[in-house]
Amino acid sequence: MSKIPAKIVKVDYLARVEGEGGLYIRVKDNEVKDVKFRIFEPPRFFEAFMRGRDYSEAPDITARICGICPVAYQMSSSQAMEDAFGVEVDGQLHALRRLLYCGEWIESHALHIYMLHAPDFLGYEDALQIASKYPDIVKRGLEIKKIGNELMTIIGGREIHPINPRVGGFHRASFEHELKPMIEKLKWAFAASLETVKWTSTFNFPDFEYDYEFVSLRHPEEYPITGGRLVSNKGLDISVQDYEKHFQEIHIEHTNALHSEHIGVGPYHVGPMARYSLNFDKLSNKTQKAAREAGLGKQCFNPFKSIIVRSVELAYACEESIRIIEQYKRPEKSFIDIKPKQGTGRACTEAPRGILYHRYGLAEDGTILDAKIVPPTSQNQKTIESDLYHFVKKNISLPEDKLTWQCEQAVRNYDPCISCATHFLKLEIEHE
Repeated sequence: MSKIPAKIVKVDYLARVEGEGGLYIRVKDNEVKDVKFRIFEPPRFFEAFMRGRDYSEAPDITARICGICPVAYQMSSSQAMEDAFGVEVDGQLHALRRLLYCGEWIESHALHIYMLHAPDFLGYEDALQIASKYPDIVKRGLEIKKIGNELMTIIGGREIHPINPRVGGFHRASFEHELKPMIEKLKWAFAASLETVKWTSTFNFPDFEYDYEFVSLRHPEEYPITGGRLVSNKGLDISVQDYEKHFQEIHIEHTNALHSEHIGVGPYHVGPMARYSLNFDKLSNKTQKAAREAGLGKQCFNPFKSIIVRSVELAYACEESIRIIEQYKRPEKSFIDIKPKQGTGRACTEAPRGILYHRYGLAEDGTILDAKIVPPTSQNQKTIESDLYHFVKKNISLPEDKLTWQCEQAVRNYDPCISCATHFLKLEIEHE
């Protein structure tokens, strides 16, 4: 192998991600010397200003952490409070929560697949360029996303930062006649999502696989969204209450977001690929068939193929929404009565990008004494850096422009939700 000149690949602002982040890779003497996935958006201290608030405020406050996946924060915070108070939301209220969450999966996955990730595979800078040549494809993605947003509006009161969810259920449970008109729209979205699986399977994928530790929820009866045990493909099988005995956050100098690691093991992978690989048997027959026809096995270890996996989950969320609406009967009460008490509550749900853990310490009157929130992107940061290291090591001889492009793509495989903003690329490549 010929000697590769020393070089630095530096991307100041990653394009097509939610928030402000960049990457830095230094290569010298044919070796990768340094890899950093930088998140430099200022800390927002949500955990700190939750202290002193009433437990009932948690769903509305934490929803503001993200405009793409607010329901995830509402569900994890609500269920953590319910855990502390010994309350379980089940039956039709649980079904309505799952349906609301499906709406978020639909809008978020469609946004990522069509607007943020597909340009990488098609060689375009953004979705606008795709639309100029393939307008019907972009219209399909936008229509799927619109249907997810509409579902969130009906159940949650609005599509961004819904106002209807609360600890114990909802302020107002939806009526059957409000949800029924969505069935035909969701049937179209399901068919369009199956076409999305076929479409993404035609992309060219880099030859890259890694032996990840996948971590996700696993539920005995359903594909995991709102609950279950935490499992991995490396033998982990714990209750959510034991999360902090096995996972820890550490401060890294080059990023304003904490890194998470599996104690004594190291980086781990959360999100669609983890859920899929640990719960393939819980997918519906139709989505399993679509995955197989797209060339996926029961597990997927190529992160670039996560776009296919997300498409499979997109189809599943549409189909699951139809099932829930067809079986839904409005409950007599919209919420379970809550009686605050002193204690600690923990919960974990599956945000579109992976497991979202919440823990709250509560006073006797329900005042929040302390809070811990671990979002999916912070859990994936070490794995993203690991991907970059091994990918560059394997592809070190690529031209710098192609290597830079594919390194950015390697980050976007995870759909990192740094906050709620998208920035255009400012790129600089330096030689030592």
